Amino acid sequence: MPDTKKTKAANTLSLPEKPAPEKRVPGTPRRAPVRASGVAKPRISTADSKALIAKHKARDEEGSVKPHPAPRVRDEVPERGTRRTTEGTPKPRRSSHSPAADRSSPAPRNYADTAPPRAHERRTRGADGIDTQQAERPRRAPAVQAQTRQQAADAKGSMRLSKRMAELGLCSRREADEYIERGWVKVDGVVVDELGSKIMPDQHIELTPIAEVTQTQRVTIVLHKPIGYVSGQAEDGYEPASVLITPENHWEEDPIKRRIEARHLRKLAPAGRLDIDSTGMLVLTQDGRIAKQLIGEKSDIEKEYLVRVEGPLSFDDLKLLNHGLMLDGVALQPAKVSWQNEDQLRFALREGRKRQIRRMCELVGLQVVGLKRVRIGQVKLAKLPPGKWRFLGDHEKF
Repeated sequence: MPDTKKTKAANTLSLPEKPAPEKRVPGTPRRAPVRASGVAKPRISTADSKALIAKHKARDEEGSVKPHPAPRVRDEVPERGTRRTTEGTPKPRRSSHSPAADRSSPAPRNYADTAPPRAHERRTRGADGIDTQQAERPRRAPAVQAQTRQQAADAKGSMRLSKRMAELGLCSRREADEYIERGWVKVDGVVVDELGSKIMPDQHIELTPIAEVTQTQRVTIVLHKPIGYVSGQAEDGYEPASVLITPENHWEEDPIKRRIEARHLRKLAPAGRLDIDSTGMLVLTQDGRIAKQLIGEKSDIEKEYLVRVEGPLSFDDLKLLNHGLMLDGVALQPAKVSWQNEDQLRFALREGRKRQIRRMCELVGLQVVGLKRVRIGQVKLAKLPPGKWRFLGDHEKF
């Protein structure tokens, strides 16, 4: 009987023993990596790598395409996803969904010459041979707001928005331009922030809440101007009446318990004039609505004066003072003139020509020796001493 153990040993293949990995001595170069096929992976030197990068760069410049990073080492070795033909040229696989096809770089494309024109573009070539591109881009339809403005500007009977706001008494024209620039004005619910915009008279105009708050913060001051101060800008060595608006000159009995602030003096302008040799009530305001109400073209606020005169005055001359006189070839509007006492007249006028009362008295032989304004509209000077001032209350209307 044959030995079973020896037969099995003879039939068993013996494999060579796997050599133990050698340990690398520090300081020695690493071995080239070995592929699964047993062929060592070729390495490239630094000089060859720079030459390869220069080659790719030159090729990209000739093709006028955006340069892309060159491959690190692989030049002769075919990329994955390709197979060699008999001639040795890499041939891509037939499958169009190969991952290698997605990773491969696209073919060079000259966008300056080969890009197809878009639907809204057409290409032309000038006389100098330079290719120019004219883009006929489709224009966006104008906004509804812009259409409304243009229609209002072209329509008959339209008017500037700032002028219409002043007519309605919302503010002065100067303030209207300021509000429009800041976007504080709405026309039919749409904000209008372009100066010079035109609207129709029947369109609805409103101010935003911030504009209304700004108006309420503006102050109006009533001053008892003494003789020797001019109403507006300084002239002939005389100071303007605005220099009297100081905390020291604030009337102690002012019913409006309000403290003066620095902002109250900004843009504080006189609403009307009073001669340098006259005294009485002068209004200074920051509110354009009040200024327009007092000195606007269509202002009809009545102003009352006490005038001390010298000379005789007949009954017929008194009638002429009430109505019938002319200044500079223009007839004066009717006035209310009556005796206050034996040497003082009371004038009530609705217009304010330059030195009107003094010139009227000269026409009837009277000489004015004193003039004091005591009322503007429904606001009276009352007990306000000369040189003192007070705030105009919210309940007071001219």
